[in-house]
Amino acid sequence: MRILIDTNVLLRSIEPKHVHYQSSLDAIDLLRSLGHELAIVPQVLYEFWSVATRPLLNNGLGMSPADAHAEVAALQKVFRLLRDERGVFSIWEQLVSSYGVKGKQVHDARLAASIQRHAATYLLTFNTSDFARYSFMTAMSPIDIVAGTIKI
Repeated sequence: MRILIDTNVLLRSIEPKHVHYQSSLDAIDLLRSLGHELAIVPQVLYEFWSVATRPLLNNGLGMSPADAHAEVAALQKVFRLLRDERGVFSIWEQLVSSYGVKGKQVHDARLAASIQRHAATYLLTFNTSDFARYSFMTAMSPIDIVAGTIKI
């Protein structure tokens, strides 16, 4: 089964002092060991770069562009990169219109559109409630995966 990995999981997986560091790594390892295909989309990498290079004082990781580039390159080796496609926009447009999406939630809608376009069905994220409105997909937390409260 194809599972899309959200930015917040990737960010936690490279931040050893973060409370969700280990659950991110463990969930990824568990899902991979069960034979699931773990994938990312360009949007996730854009968001990753933004947070990684943002100063620590602004809730970022304070990385240099060179370090962020190295992390993005490593992520592309670890996860399958599903390319942006023209079909994602029309799905996104339909989602934001039919679900009445507004504000910052339009970014989550784009990720949901990518999930639908690439037939991923599942999203591994710490923000499961942000995706509850989309009936065609299931958002699951690394914490729940590791605890065994969600099985796929």
